[in-house]
Amino acid sequence: MPVINRVADIADEVTSWRRDIHAHPELLFDVHRTAGVVADRLRAFGCDEVVTGIGKTGVVGVIRGRRGEGGRTVGLRADMDALPIVEATDKPYRSTVPGLMHACGHAGHTAMLLGAAKYLAETRNFAGNAVVIFQPAEEGGGGGDAMVKDGLMTRFGVDEVYGMHNWPGMPVGHFGIRPGPVMAAADRFTITVEGKGGHAAHPHQCVDTLLAAAQIVVALQQVVARNVDPLKSAVLSTCSFKSGETFNVIPQTATLLGTVRTLDPAVQDHIEARITEVATGVAQAYGAVATVDYARGYPVTANHPDQTEFMADVARQVGAGVNAELPPQMGSEDFSYMLLERPGAYIFIGNGDSALCHHPAYDFDDGAIPFGVSLWAKIVEERLGA
Repeated sequence: MPVINRVADIADEVTSWRRDIHAHPELLFDVHRTAGVVADRLRAFGCDEVVTGIGKTGVVGVIRGRRGEGGRTVGLRADMDALPIVEATDKPYRSTVPGLMHACGHAGHTAMLLGAAKYLAETRNFAGNAVVIFQPAEEGGGGGDAMVKDGLMTRFGVDEVYGMHNWPGMPVGHFGIRPGPVMAAADRFTITVEGKGGHAAHPHQCVDTLLAAAQIVVALQQVVARNVDPLKSAVLSTCSFKSGETFNVIPQTATLLGTVRTLDPAVQDHIEARITEVATGVAQAYGAVATVDYARGYPVTANHPDQTEFMADVARQVGAGVNAELPPQMGSEDFSYMLLERPGAYIFIGNGDSALCHHPAYDFDDGAIPFGVSLWAKIVEERLGA
């Protein structure tokens, strides 16, 4: 079937919500306006419970079905936060907050879940409970982890949980999903290299930290190429190199910052160990000393097979096409914490020919709204059918 008729009827209203949220971006856990708008709308829809302050600024709404008491509980999650990027569009609803924008489409995610909440609260054509989860701080703050630690799953009795993200380059109305790892674990490292600074005219009296650090950057590129099974996926990127202040002084210290993305915990462990071995070994060869600070970030986002198959089947009902073998993406997602707690799945929804996520010219395609809202609604109705 195509999108739900009632959802098509409210699509313009949902679009207006999306554009309002887009115009008022907020960062990390400081999503007070957005969370307030979400909570007010959920109350206006007639949700049975609306709870704020879960995971600091998260909002949860509970909608009970009419087709039987008790039953299972399905959670649907959307993220609310924006990014510290200057918007480069001329849209009438462009960001009104200097230096911030919804460059990853979270305004669209929030609006689509609000649309589903409105529809589900009106119709209640299901048994059990629908729990709509509006999460702060996906962009690096670990808001998903914070909500889980605040008792999200147990407090609301969530049995399964589902997430969705827009995907530029995929046609509007289409979906992409896969079982197993769908997004990577994201780790970060800081390498500090200490040498002996001095006058650039007398390098023999110094330990050239900048040179040692440069060689570490080059050597780290061999870790994935030569230490990881070619059939496994991994990314190791050194993204920042800071050393020295002027043209004639060999610096005392150099600092490297980078990220590691993996889909397999064994590969993750191996790369972490190799970074320390390579950095300390190369630094020693140049007479310097390297210390490594390696921090684990979001875990792998791993879809559960049964829930993935179910979500793909529902997407086929409401969409124009579903790629059920979408290749894993090396970006990361803190929905991973929710999937560690409960079975569920994470799907991509097409955003058409737009700029990429995290780009200043990005914009969410409002044509995706009826498809996303219908997917959420049908997941509840199909999974909680009496």
